[in-house]
Amino acid sequence: MSFVKSIRYGGAAAAAVGLTAVGLIAVAQAQAPAPLKIGVMEGFSGVYGDLTAGEVESMQMAIEDVGGKVLGRPVEILSADHQTKPDVGAQIARRWYDVDGVKMITGLGTSSVALAVRKISQEKGLIDINTGAASADLTGPACSETGAHWVYDTYALANVTGAAMVKAGGDSWYFLTADYAFGHALERDVTAVVKAAGGKVLGSVRHPLSTQDFSSFLLQAQSSKAKVIGLANAGQDTINSIKQAGEFGITKGGQKLAGLLVFATDVQSLTLPVAQGLVLTESFYWDLNDETRAWTKRYRAKKDRLPSMLTAGVYSSTLHYLKAVQAAGTDDAKPVMAKMRELPVNDVMTKNGKLREDGRLVRDMYLFEVKSPSESKGKDDIYKLISTVPGDQAYRPLKDGKCPFVK
Repeated sequence: MSFVKSIRYGGAAAAAVGLTAVGLIAVAQAQAPAPLKIGVMEGFSGVYGDLTAGEVESMQMAIEDVGGKVLGRPVEILSADHQTKPDVGAQIARRWYDVDGVKMITGLGTSSVALAVRKISQEKGLIDINTGAASADLTGPACSETGAHWVYDTYALANVTGAAMVKAGGDSWYFLTADYAFGHALERDVTAVVKAAGGKVLGSVRHPLSTQDFSSFLLQAQSSKAKVIGLANAGQDTINSIKQAGEFGITKGGQKLAGLLVFATDVQSLTLPVAQGLVLTESFYWDLNDETRAWTKRYRAKKDRLPSMLTAGVYSSTLHYLKAVQAAGTDDAKPVMAKMRELPVNDVMTKNGKLREDGRLVRDMYLFEVKSPSESKGKDDIYKLISTVPGDQAYRPLKDGKCPFVK
């Protein structure tokens, strides 16, 4: 008798066997703990695509470092490309929170996208940890009780790079600014630092995101005669503007370029002959110490490229979040955020960091200068450390942020 016939004609006994099998499957499914779902959302394509490659791998490393599980539950990663479009980012966040059950989103490069996702996260009472966007408004007017800003912000970038350039004699500035929330915030914050230090701003020009030809903008900056041209842009826009500034002979003419948001991967794309002498601020460098070198070796076994502060930032934010979930004994947002603020942040990127009430992770920042080809010992040997700036000096004081819920 075939199996089909046994089901069809076997009567109560066959039905009982079938129900027992279904029941066992249901019991097994009920006993298996539901995964803790976390998401990394980035501009994985387009102008910032090169910067964000490797973030999924660094998130996997953080999961490995807590043993693959939290509260006995496996941790599952979702990833998505927001295409640097705020509406796309908001749609992804809403779907992840409402349909997929995601408990935390990190990454979120592009300030306009980050601000859009922040609104969704606040509405849902769920956690967003921003590692990619720079606007300091994320811990100011747009702060959230369930939000954090992890790696850098426009205030710290302005404060560290801007102040150093003015101190070195660069007391007149002209800005080349990406025309959206990030660029506007960066120009605003650097302008405040320059003026506070006794310098002056001679003007600015704004360019669209993903500009290919910077010639007209650079000519305006060159004709301003400003000692410093501040590049309030990032990613491929920064690379293109620096390359084309070299073609115009701007630095040979005596003007200096201030890279206000530059990554190690940018410098490698530019090459040392083009980028040498560039002063910039970072929160991570692979060659700082034995721990950063060991972590980088492990990372490169997964993704064979130099890690940036973005990839290290996703690792750091994910690791701290998972530790907080374990310590809180729940994945509910408010108890987890309370633990994230209570526990010091200690990992390969940050030592004794403190997550403030407004969501700002206060940690050391580093001022680097790009090495010349003669100073470099290899293709990954790109920075020399000028100074370490303590977090309480780098970041905006809590009282000045205008975060609505900070008293």
